[in-house]
Amino acid sequence: MKIAVTGKGGVGKTTVSSTLCHVFASEGRKVLAVDADPDANLASAFGLTDAQIKAIRPIAELPDLIEERTGSRPGRPGGVFRLNPKVDDIPEGFGYSFGNITLLIMGKSREAATGCYCPESVLLRRLLKHMMVERDEVVVLDMEAGIEHLTRGTSESVDAFIVVVEPGQRSIQTARTVQRMAGELGIKEVLVVANKVRGPEDVEYIRNNIGSMKLIGELFFDHAIMEADIKGIPPYDTSPDLVRAVGALRENIEKHLG
Repeated sequence: MKIAVTGKGGVGKTTVSSTLCHVFASEGRKVLAVDADPDANLASAFGLTDAQIKAIRPIAELPDLIEERTGSRPGRPGGVFRLNPKVDDIPEGFGYSFGNITLLIMGKSREAATGCYCPESVLLRRLLKHMMVERDEVVVLDMEAGIEHLTRGTSESVDAFIVVVEPGQRSIQTARTVQRMAGELGIKEVLVVANKVRGPEDVEYIRNNIGSMKLIGELFFDHAIMEADIKGIPPYDTSPDLVRAVGALRENIEKHLG
């Protein structure tokens, strides 16, 4: 199962991603949790301490590793680098493991900011393709609304491409933009999770405004999730309702995929 989760900032996509990881891991499955959002928050959603989070170095911020694998050091002008670097040992070597979950933080490459085709971007894309195409674990990819980490070759291996939305026009507009970008990568179907809904009216509003995207789950507004964020603990430890809802979401995904 390879799942990509995206959405407008603040809609709760990282809450959904972390709880999906928890649900799969609690069933005894090995999970790769990949934080591909430059504003990385997945570690916090797992309740890791500040010291634990600081110990996890984003892959894009490891110049020695990037030079070793690509043959070119980030920031060095010109030069030639390998387009198919070795990456199969990176999740175990540079990820942070707890229980059945291994967390990997991708970091932000210069390419997104400058338009360059740089060695760190090559390494990140090759690593992502390895995890999505060549690994047997469940992979949950937590992305920003821009999906530049994905390429056509990688996107073909995504089983479920999920955009998290909340009741509101801005969130819906972001979902439509994501659907267009996903279509350009050959992703034919975008699934929607409605989050922070207050009742049937919110669910119906979202259903009526997502066009051809398929609504596959809804999560109700829950003060316990806010309390978890304030206390720095995982939302799935404080909200049984969230765990049940995401468990149902997981079942819906698997039924949808057949």
